[in-house]
Amino acid sequence: MTDDTLPDPLSWRPLKAPSLIEFEVIATEAFRRLPARFRAKCEGVVIHVEDYPTDEVLDTMGIPSELDLLGLFQGVGLPFQSESAPVQMPNMVWLYRVPILLYWAEHEETLGHIIKHVLVHEIGHHFGLSDDDMYGIEQAAE
Repeated sequence: MTDDTLPDPLSWRPLKAPSLIEFEVIATEAFRRLPARFRAKCEGVVIHVEDYPTDEVLDTMGIPSELDLLGLFQGVGLPFQSESAPVQMPNMVWLYRVPILLYWAEHEETLGHIIKHVLVHEIGHHFGLSDDDMYGIEQAAE
């Protein structure tokens, strides 16, 4: 490899991690690009982006570090909803910016791919799928 084929290392100087707003734009675009029939079943799901999960979330889930959780689904999955149930808060998907950025820094995947993967995983919980269900689906797809 010759020196003229290497990227200029100084070209990285002006780059920075995406802000919460920029991260939300990436997540919104990733959601928009999902198949229409998939998005239709997500009507009313609210997507939030925060830097970290709250201490309450970490304690409830028994997770020791705020860096160990990339995303979270909160709500009642579609198979478990009932029209006779009292009115509830909308289903929510949380994406945690800093843990996702750290994961990105340690892996070969693009940031957009990771955000989409976490988003789809959390929406899978909205559909009533467990982590084991989704792992099986991913393994079968490979």
